[in-house]
Amino acid sequence: MNFQIKRIPLLLFSVLSLAVFSNCSKDEEESITSTTTDAEVPAVYKKIYGATSITSDGTYIYIKSKNLPDHKSAYYPSSNALYEAYSGTTFGGYTFSKNPNSIVEQSATIKIPLNPQVDASHSATPLGVIGIAVNGVAFFNQYAGPNNQALAGEIVSFDKYYGHPQNSGVYHYHVEPLYLTTVKFSKSGLMGFLLDGFPVYGPQEENGTVVTNSMLDVYHGHTHTTADYPNGIYHYHFTAEAPYLNGSGFYGKPGTVTQ
Repeated sequence: MNFQIKRIPLLLFSVLSLAVFSNCSKDEEESITSTTTDAEVPAVYKKIYGATSITSDGTYIYIKSKNLPDHKSAYYPSSNALYEAYSGTTFGGYTFSKNPNSIVEQSATIKIPLNPQVDASHSATPLGVIGIAVNGVAFFNQYAGPNNQALAGEIVSFDKYYGHPQNSGVYHYHVEPLYLTTVKFSKSGLMGFLLDGFPVYGPQEENGTVVTNSMLDVYHGHTHTTADYPNGIYHYHFTAEAPYLNGSGFYGKPGTVTQ
């Protein structure tokens, strides 16, 4: 098809000349669409391989997800290829006891700061989604609904990879996402991001040191270099003891979740 342009107003020409369209390269098992609006998406966010799209406006990163775990679970419908009956033990050595909920596909958009900064208010993490794992699954905090109850009563319902769905079908991790730390990646790997934009890592440092609560601040994180951030950054860690992921609130100002 031939296009013939006789005259383009200067303003339109400027707009057209600034338009940029880009596609993510397909990496192992990745099927995300990563596009940009006004700004390129930094490579570290493209590690969220479970997203359906990742975009940036230069201030925020927008991550869309169906919130479907890419591993087997007793909470998938039996007709699903990822369904797997389970009768073993779960986090903390408890005998697994399935809750009545099932995994339901979601349509969520996570908005997080592109350049996270410490926020003096350190707002408390809410019940519900507080971040997103690299496989597109939600992170929840250390409490059970509806009244910030201790998580102990729910731990028995964590499946073999330490996740479970709540009553509307949102599958999530409160504790170490075992599939990501032992099958997909490693215990020191990047696990995802909280809503304030700061990254989350597994329960070990890159040198193999097991992270304990005493090594972290009250927000359950600390600052040093990582493979993803060679200049250093504040980051959270999963640990084996409560609060597991987050302590007294977000270190930075949180973004939003729409579902």
